Amino acid sequence: MSILIEIVQGLGSIIIGLVNVYIWVVIIAALLSFVSPDPYNPIVQFLYRITNPAYSFVRKYIKTNFNGLDLAPLIIIVALQVFIVVFSSLLHSI
Repeated sequence: MSILIEIVQGLGSIIIGLVNVYIWVVIIAALLSFVSPDPYNPIVQFLYRITNPAYSFVRKYIKTNFNGLDLAPLIIIVALQVFIVVFSSLLHSI
């Protein structure tokens, strides 16, 4: 039984790591929006393809544009941080 618990905790740690990487992708994409990079750059296109579904999901339910400043990345980062805290506490309670 302890092997199964360790496997679940290991997979949970991988999920938390992937969520942390996605948080950094959202931060980088948000910072790039301030400098308006070349839209044909493959890295910029990749970042926008990865983050736009999450942005559109948040924008569908919450008004995120305040005086030209888009708060969707901030809302996503806070939500993902809450997910990490809850998920890690669930993993440690096993």
